[in-house]
Amino acid sequence: MISDKYGITIGLEIHAQLLTSTKIFCSCSADVFDMEPNSSICPVCTGQPGALPVLNEEVVKKAVMAAIALNCKINKYSRFDRKNYFYPDLPKGYQITQYFYPIAENGYLTVKIGDESKKIRIRRLHIEEDAGKMLHSADTITEATHSLVDLNRCGIPLIEIVTEPDIESPLEARLFMEKLRDILRYIDVCSGDMEKGALRCDANISIYNKNTLERSPRVEVKNINSFKFVEKALEYEFERIKSLMEKGEKIEQETRGWDFNSRGTVAMRSKEEESDYRYFPEPDLPPLIVNNEYVEQLKNSLSELPDEKIKRFQREYKISEYDATVLSSSKKLADFFEECVKLYNNSKRLSNMIINDLLSLLNEFNIEIDESNIKPETLVDIAKMVDNSKISTNIAKSVLEEAFKTGKSPTEIIKEKGLEQIDDEEFLNSIVDKVIRLNPKAVEDYKKGKKGVVGFLVGMVMRETRGKANPKVVSRIIEDKLKTE
Repeated sequence: MISDKYGITIGLEIHAQLLTSTKIFCSCSADVFDMEPNSSICPVCTGQPGALPVLNEEVVKKAVMAAIALNCKINKYSRFDRKNYFYPDLPKGYQITQYFYPIAENGYLTVKIGDESKKIRIRRLHIEEDAGKMLHSADTITEATHSLVDLNRCGIPLIEIVTEPDIESPLEARLFMEKLRDILRYIDVCSGDMEKGALRCDANISIYNKNTLERSPRVEVKNINSFKFVEKALEYEFERIKSLMEKGEKIEQETRGWDFNSRGTVAMRSKEEESDYRYFPEPDLPPLIVNNEYVEQLKNSLSELPDEKIKRFQREYKISEYDATVLSSSKKLADFFEECVKLYNNSKRLSNMIINDLLSLLNEFNIEIDESNIKPETLVDIAKMVDNSKISTNIAKSVLEEAFKTGKSPTEIIKEKGLEQIDDEEFLNSIVDKVIRLNPKAVEDYKKGKKGVVGFLVGMVMRETRGKANPKVVSRIIEDKLKTE
């Protein structure tokens, strides 16, 4: 992907659906993901003659909160405009947005790329309404015999976040998107669920020859619905544009779509210029005035943001930056960790169990921590059993998985399955004797100074006892016996 000859310039336009109960200009429900088509609509959001928009105050609040979290300058005066275009899912024939005077601008996010930090500037953040949705009878419009229109999404409140063209690789674009999603979820502004369309990304990319400074036209890739595909789509476009430049072929300034099935982009239409939209002030909405007192009030109400939490976790709980970053990636996960630490002061043990064991279960079943059977008390009980040598770390994983799936307590699971760690030295002596007898070469290697064979023999005992033997006791017994062999 990295090229000595070509550089990449990327800018992102990100639409985030605001977490409000109703739409931006009417009282229709904004939670429309699983609704029957055209069941959450009214004269306002479908643009009927004579219907007038009324701005939802919660939309302004969420937009200002996002702007604060993204280090933006919040404008006291902003205004709504009409963006004119004609498409079946836009019944008014225009979209209400903020073009000339956005609510916020000149922000930034700092993204960690390897060991380096990079500031990516945000040009503007503005409020707008969503359009409806077209449903085609085939995967591509050219193959479709008919199309249907669902207007449920018309009037869903959005903020659009536009970056400066500071992004220099597909990886940077993905990392920016992931961090933005984490922040918006932290402050309860957006669910960040890309699969449900709550967070969507349009990426603009051009590449240039580092030697000749020849630059390609800008290409836009629309409506990418996962972080992985943001990166993949931009990697694909880089290779496609580079190939055309090297062949000396014309590169169209166009809008392309990401095709999930082919893992490539496809041409959609020629790229519109801003003049094509014929922006003009929205006559049915007054200017939006936001005073300093309102901004300060919201700033003080914001919860601790991920970067602040990472530093505090490192400082208070003495865990690594990596562990702190993973635990802080979700507010729910971070809160869960802190609840665990309140109950049991072994932050390293708890951190390891959450990151190495619990997260893999959450990812496998695609659920959030608060939707699972594992409560802070459950994890703490398992951690204490490991620290008190009642169960081994391997058995702890099994107990956690069983508790995750069934909701049973760790004590109940251990009793039912007979998983309690074996400390009985008389019993373990007999197992160790058997293992030593069956592995004479290991004994010889130990006599030659290869102390590492102790670990091998401990593993053999653990296998014989199905992981239930206390490894510390077993290791001591083995060493005592080998010294007398």
